[in-house]
Amino acid sequence: MTSTPTTPASTATSGGTSSAAESRWRTRDILVAAVIGVAFGVVFWAWGLAWGLFAPLNAARDLLYAVWLVPAVLAPLVIRKPGAALFAELVAAGVSALLGSAWGPDTLLSGFVQGAAAELIFAFTLYRLWSFPVLSLAAVASAAAAWLHDWVLYYQDVAIDVQLIRGLAMAVSAVVIVAAGSLALARSLRRAGVLEGFPTDG
Repeated sequence: MTSTPTTPASTATSGGTSSAAESRWRTRDILVAAVIGVAFGVVFWAWGLAWGLFAPLNAARDLLYAVWLVPAVLAPLVIRKPGAALFAELVAAGVSALLGSAWGPDTLLSGFVQGAAAELIFAFTLYRLWSFPVLSLAAVASAAAAWLHDWVLYYQDVAIDVQLIRGLAMAVSAVVIVAAGSLALARSLRRAGVLEGFPTDG
């Protein structure tokens, strides 16, 4: 008489339940993501007011562009839940629009495409990888989405070589300001004890 190996149903169920629990948002996740969004919404609005001052820099101005992309990486880095990049970026865009952003309703579209692009990268890793290369890839994806959005809506008549320079500047900006900046800010917040109860592993 031979026995057939079986896989306990409880093991499979436990794995599925654990995965579902990890992806479920807690109240504190919502609050922290919302706070990040609101805080950066004010930053977005102020940055929009200052943006015109950098016009003499021409395409080099886009080395500073990535300030508008930070919530799309910082929020998921902190709470590590599906949808965090899109949620925080949309909240920030909404607050900026309410405060009187110069770009009006398009601020929301910008927030959507920037957050969604970063979200796709984190989703590809199943929200389990938070290394600097992954954060950089998400930041650059967000910058690429913003670049395409701006090209279609605002820069149709700009020469292709200038557009490519803009794209490169935005990518560099994304790695330095968004990826490195989000890591530094998250670590500072953890050291200050603000993020107690949130993941700390890389």
